[in-house]
Amino acid sequence: MTNEIVIRFVVNGQEMEGTAEPRMTLADYLRDKLGLTGTHLGCEHGVCGACTILFNGETVRSCLILAVQADGQVLQTVEGLEEPDGSLHPVQEAFSRHHALQCGFCTPGFLLTVVEFLEEGATTDEKAIRERLSGNLCRCTGYHNIVRAVQELAENQS
Repeated sequence: MTNEIVIRFVVNGQEMEGTAEPRMTLADYLRDKLGLTGTHLGCEHGVCGACTILFNGETVRSCLILAVQADGQVLQTVEGLEEPDGSLHPVQEAFSRHHALQCGFCTPGFLLTVVEFLEEGATTDEKAIRERLSGNLCRCTGYHNIVRAVQELAENQS
């Protein structure tokens, strides 16, 4: 017997309503109920950052949050980065330009982390960028190109 709870929230600018079991994670809800599979599940312990989304404008690990906690909140996933005309978001373009991805599994979490960083007034300082990105793990790139992409974005923002 399940006791699903009605939840209402905004995802990528669109108001939504659905039901979720009390113990379903937000990551599972986004992927399984909404089909937003850009939110990746890696460790499912909040360590790798692959499931990072924006929750009321702040990065969170969606594997550590219950879907019912999203009731009344505003969420943005990597799918929400797309520009209105269908083009890539500037952060996505910078990652592409600097070859800041390889397998792409960690990329959605990095992108949303960088979006938040830029909104807060990112710096071009490599140490500060590496510190900010330290919650997102990548096994492929060595981070150098990711850092260069963020430096370019921060420089252009000034």
